[in-house]
Amino acid sequence: MMAELLSLVPAKSLETDVVVGEALAVCPLPPVTVSNDTLLISLIDRLRRTLENHRGENQIVVMQDFPDPDALSSAWAYQIIAEQYDIHCDIVYAGTLSHQENVALVKLTGLPAKRWGVHTLKDRDLSVYQGCVFVDGQGTNSQLTTLVKQAKIPIIAVIDHHTRQGDLDAEFVDIRPQIRATAAMLTQYIQKGLINFNTSDTVHVKCATALMHGLRSDTNNLMQAQECEFIAAGYLSRFYDAQLLNAVLQSARSRRVMDVIERALKNRIIKNNYSIAGVGYLRYDDRDAIPQAADFLVTEENVHTALVYGIVHDEDEDIELVIGSMRTSKITLDPDEFLKEAFGQDNQGRFFGGGRYMAGGFEIPIGFLGGFNNNAEYAKLKWEVYDTQIKQKLSHLVNPDEKVIRT
Repeated sequence: MMAELLSLVPAKSLETDVVVGEALAVCPLPPVTVSNDTLLISLIDRLRRTLENHRGENQIVVMQDFPDPDALSSAWAYQIIAEQYDIHCDIVYAGTLSHQENVALVKLTGLPAKRWGVHTLKDRDLSVYQGCVFVDGQGTNSQLTTLVKQAKIPIIAVIDHHTRQGDLDAEFVDIRPQIRATAAMLTQYIQKGLINFNTSDTVHVKCATALMHGLRSDTNNLMQAQECEFIAAGYLSRFYDAQLLNAVLQSARSRRVMDVIERALKNRIIKNNYSIAGVGYLRYDDRDAIPQAADFLVTEENVHTALVYGIVHDEDEDIELVIGSMRTSKITLDPDEFLKEAFGQDNQGRFFGGGRYMAGGFEIPIGFLGGFNNNAEYAKLKWEVYDTQIKQKLSHLVNPDEKVIRT
């Protein structure tokens, strides 16, 4: 079974790579082994008590704006666990699902995630919710966080495998950055008895399939998995539907994604084994084509790192962002450190970029210079300015002997 899992090697399913914020605290729980299994049991007991204290309530489970398989599957698992305590959960996100695998995951499994577009937020009534839960995030990468705060909804739980990103006023906090996937953490909850999965329950089978996809997505098909992820995968192998997972993984790329990959190939420059490509303007719904292009470029001979970026226009909010993605096969290169050094911080001290093992991303608001792209000459000039500036930011790290990477 494990060999079968490792043989599934499609394109990655990262909806977004942006990591916002600085690590402010160490994780509260070390990797799970026999010696510290007692700590995990204690942690899950606290979660059980927290759920019991909120029995019968309505909760909103907030994911990042562009949820990936890890976020989607983990949020669903939390919803199913919470149902055991008569807690009704709505799983929501403010952005969009653009990666073909994520769209297929939601459609084929019936995963109950709801899109709350930014332009519809003013009509949302959050008074029906008694609590909020952040899964695979801490609220820093969701436009819904402000809405939750304005409605004064208490934070019930934060469950995440990213570094801590600020003070968290939540009843239950489980943040373990050394774990590769939040799906592994939710699988641990299930293993320890918060719910008993059953192969005769189609919802359990589909959720196990989603969790398996979340695991393989955030661990590069388990190639970067650690002990706890392998244990979680072994447990899920009893319940998941291999044919369903394969159907998700075989979903086809759209023509627009292929066009962006073509642009990346055409525009790439290679310096010191780095492949750098600007792809121009993209629609908001097509932003996930950028990490897919980076996935493709990093496979080229004599290239160990790929960086792809473009200007994404959000018509609903009439804002523009420079969105970029980084992929590397160089084990001594830390994407988080690289991108933070390259692009720095905003006025609030939040980094424009960040990452994890072998992958990262950045997101830079254009602000005052956004819009007016209907004027072709102006749009071309604006792109040339940002394209040159991004290359200059990268030059002192990629090609320190030159002041600017020339297109």
